[in-house]
Amino acid sequence: MSSDTSDTSTDATGGGASGDTVGPVLNALSIVVRDMAETIAFYRRCGLGFADGAQEAPHAEATVGGLRILFDTREIVASFTPDWTAPGGGHRMALAFECATPEAVDAQHATLVAAGYRSHREPFDAVWGQRYAVILDPDDNPVDFYCALG
Repeated sequence: MSSDTSDTSTDATGGGASGDTVGPVLNALSIVVRDMAETIAFYRRCGLGFADGAQEAPHAEATVGGLRILFDTREIVASFTPDWTAPGGGHRMALAFECATPEAVDAQHATLVAAGYRSHREPFDAVWGQRYAVILDPDDNPVDFYCALG
């Protein structure tokens, strides 16, 4: 393994400032889900768009900016990783959604709680200067909603 700690940042094409190929470009995040329909319903309420019928598929995707968020059922993951087991002992990822105003953070939290999703953290003014709230998705992954204060 190389101990090189030089900057390997890339532009959107995968090249550095000179256009040389540096390596792979991060463009997707994959999340394993227990129930696709519940997951799609939750993330639609968070503003993600999905193709019609996504809730019935073993794989679904949403694109935000240039980032693809991939959702796969546990069964589909087990089909190509037979020894896969659900992680335990805490969450393994969290998505964070920026809201336009502090009031929008509160409103998003209230809307999701009213729809039956569990609050992990009521809206609060964080010491790092953001209005912040956390809701658990159907697989108990924390989903953050935030907005800069002031």
